Amino acid sequence: MKAIIDGVWFLERDLVSDGFDKALERLAGELPLTIHSYPTGTEAWTWIIPDKWTCQEAYVERLNGERVLDYANHPLHCARYSAAFEGIVHREELLKHLHVCHMRPDAIPYAWKHYKNDWALCSTVACREGLTDETYRVVIRSRHEPGLLKVGEARVDGLGNEEIVLCAHLDHPAMVNDDLAGVVVGIEVMRELTERQNLRYTYRLLLTPETIGSVAWLSQHEDLIPRIKGGLFLEMLGTDCPHALQMSFQGDTEVDACFLVALRELDPEAWHGPYRRVIGNDERQFNAPGVRIPMLSLSRVFHPSTGKWPYPEYHSSADTPDYVAYDRLVDSVDAVLGMISALEQNLYPVNLFRGEVFCTRYGMFVDFYQDQQSNRRLFDIIQLIDGTRTVTQIATSAGVPFSVVLEKLEQLERHGLIRFSPTPVRNR
Repeated sequence: MKAIIDGVWFLERDLVSDGFDKALERLAGELPLTIHSYPTGTEAWTWIIPDKWTCQEAYVERLNGERVLDYANHPLHCARYSAAFEGIVHREELLKHLHVCHMRPDAIPYAWKHYKNDWALCSTVACREGLTDETYRVVIRSRHEPGLLKVGEARVDGLGNEEIVLCAHLDHPAMVNDDLAGVVVGIEVMRELTERQNLRYTYRLLLTPETIGSVAWLSQHEDLIPRIKGGLFLEMLGTDCPHALQMSFQGDTEVDACFLVALRELDPEAWHGPYRRVIGNDERQFNAPGVRIPMLSLSRVFHPSTGKWPYPEYHSSADTPDYVAYDRLVDSVDAVLGMISALEQNLYPVNLFRGEVFCTRYGMFVDFYQDQQSNRRLFDIIQLIDGTRTVTQIATSAGVPFSVVLEKLEQLERHGLIRFSPTPVRNR
């Protein structure tokens, strides 16, 4: 994952750009990708695919020729999709078009002018405060032209007709946690899934330009929407924070329940929140009206109560590879795979026994006086087995970790006392 990040993070990965295309080409060497292309001007529901944008140079200089800000030193010095501009402007006019990052005064902010015919530049607070001359020369040589918006898609086929979508956005130049962190976690998860046999669901990973990429893909794949059971957006997974799970718009689907139960066990410090109350990204397009795919979001953002939400380096030049905690990325890969495993194994256990099971006969009995918790767990689980509840529902009702419930159910299955069904079976 570190090698991928080091190779692409400083590319100028704008919505439609040569840098985005180069990043996709690099990732296609890591994982087989299908590249979908959508021409500028194409309607994607209510959206329109934007122009390709290229910035050749951008700078601010004093009238004596001394440059005080130069795009050649860092790509964030020019707001993404800024209009071209050349002229001598008064200081007050320049400051109206100059963005700074107040949370990180020493950093250059990430700003953009998507879908706006306006120019803008970005600097540190110190640079801005040093602009004391009455007038400055501003040059932005940027180009808007027809191009192809691209979405990379990896796929692992399962046995059934239903699908799960993982998604991460690949734009945001010269930044890592937002969201190359999600991209590399998604790639590693898909690598692991290719090694698994007999998956119930088909899995797709979408690597998109933020928002417009997901809208474009969905609008051109409407036939797949009824088959997509749910999904997970991956973002900002490189901080030292615990995982944060944002639920889907519906909030009460099987995917919501499985992912939440699994994550609570995989990361006991994880927290969760309702839709659009943890973080906002492409999961909005999947949950939106007319689509309603229950897509959750997994991140490592600071809790809003800390005053650091989402994280101090957010949308700035401080979001570099040095900021990323790579061991946390590995933990996030394991967490996503664990959540997927819970969903894959979330079947309906159907009782083939009547009455309370004589556990001693099957070597499963736990003495109440020696281990009250394990005894209660065992019989709470058994009492809930009637073909109408999934493994997750039993775990939630009994207040028992998913892995413990599954272990006991597998023991019962080995003794011929239950069977697993993909659909509910009313069996008293």
